[in-house]
Amino acid sequence: MSIKKAIALVAYYGFAQHFPTAPVPGYRIGYLLRRLLLRQLIGKQGESIIVKQHCYIGQGKGLRVGDRSELGQNARIDQHVTIGSDVVMGPDIVIMTNAHAFEKLDVPVRAQGALPNRPVIIGNDVWIGTRVIIMPGVTIGDQAVVGAGSVVTKDIPARAIVVGAPARVLRYRGKNS
Repeated sequence: MSIKKAIALVAYYGFAQHFPTAPVPGYRIGYLLRRLLLRQLIGKQGESIIVKQHCYIGQGKGLRVGDRSELGQNARIDQHVTIGSDVVMGPDIVIMTNAHAFEKLDVPVRAQGALPNRPVIIGNDVWIGTRVIIMPGVTIGDQAVVGAGSVVTKDIPARAIVVGAPARVLRYRGKNS
């Protein structure tokens, strides 16, 4: 890790993540500071992204964020996640790209190690509600909506509105039935 990236990580987690989120006074300073620091940390950053308070991105490895997207307050985003443009996230989102092995009964789970990383892809114009969990290897199609509290275990088609644990298609955007 470069010195520049290490300083950016310390600044981000040390104080920048604590600046307020809208509409509290000073929120624009927080948005600007977090955006500037993320330029040093993540793989690709689009224009005018918003990173809200206490968004955890690890070291930012393999994180790509498109134009005008928001990373939600208290979000936890693993490495190797691609987020399209115009994505909106509610608070407390968890996006996982790794998991533990657990099949061997003669070896404790903690000793079995991690499974291979499985990247997550989130399309453009997606709304992810509060406290959604997105599991490793999932792709969420463009213009999808993921309802609050959902657990996404499988790919979500474009324009689908999904809810539940596990998430299931309720209907498609643009169709009022």
